[in-house]
Amino acid sequence: MKTIYEVRYAAHPDDARHYDTKRLRRDFLIETLFVPDEVHMVYSMYDRMVVGGAMPLAEALELEAIDPLKSTFFLSRREMGIFSVGGPAVVEIGDTSFNLDYKEALYLGRGDRKVTFRSLDPANPALLYFNSLPAHCTYPDRKITKADAIVAEMGSTEESNHRCINKMIVNQVLPTCQLQMGMTELAAGSVWNTMPAHVHSRRMEAYFYFELPAKQAVCHFMGEIEETRHLWMQGHQAVLSPEWSIHSAAGTSAYTFIWGMGGENLDYGDQDFALITDLK
Repeated sequence: MKTIYEVRYAAHPDDARHYDTKRLRRDFLIETLFVPDEVHMVYSMYDRMVVGGAMPLAEALELEAIDPLKSTFFLSRREMGIFSVGGPAVVEIGDTSFNLDYKEALYLGRGDRKVTFRSLDPANPALLYFNSLPAHCTYPDRKITKADAIVAEMGSTEESNHRCINKMIVNQVLPTCQLQMGMTELAAGSVWNTMPAHVHSRRMEAYFYFELPAKQAVCHFMGEIEETRHLWMQGHQAVLSPEWSIHSAAGTSAYTFIWGMGGENLDYGDQDFALITDLK
């Protein structure tokens, strides 16, 4: 069993304007999240969000407290949201366990307790994607399914952005300190997400793309409204979105993505929109 992590530092938008493709990918793209019998994570200085993935096979994987946390347990001062994006999984927290099927989520509140991930069927391994943020108080653990979600249907086939936004770990569904997560599913024939684009300087965000067919890709757009950049991404990869950056994408086919954010507030609608014609 191994835990692999790295630290990503925050960038000033004036500096990011001069990054080449290699630097953009190094600072914002998370290319590897799922490796057999390993936990991979990035500790980001954007609101100190941790973005990670676990792929248990032969044994249960423990969520270890990485060195930057300076704590005995990973969740000593943190909350976490977990999405199952692979085979059936079991998440054990102390003496309690939760079974997660595909596209089900789990919220874990702050507390000094051991967390482990396990696959029910190693031939169909669990893939557990997670976001974690600092927490100032403790809220109860809870499993969330799509049936619990607040669903917003948006866009249209004509504009290539017909999609369902499943708000799952949000304060209208359950109490959290600052973490919000959900899952957006694009309809067949649609490729654009989060369009018109927006920023929210009160919160950073992370996107995780999956259900992307083989040999297809997603072009993720980031940067300031008048200084956009792009990153070509594969399935099962994630990207960090600073508070000064837009976060939108177009794929070469339909796909699904998980969004997670944290920062100043829990107001999902707190967004500063840009006209499509203002993007540069």
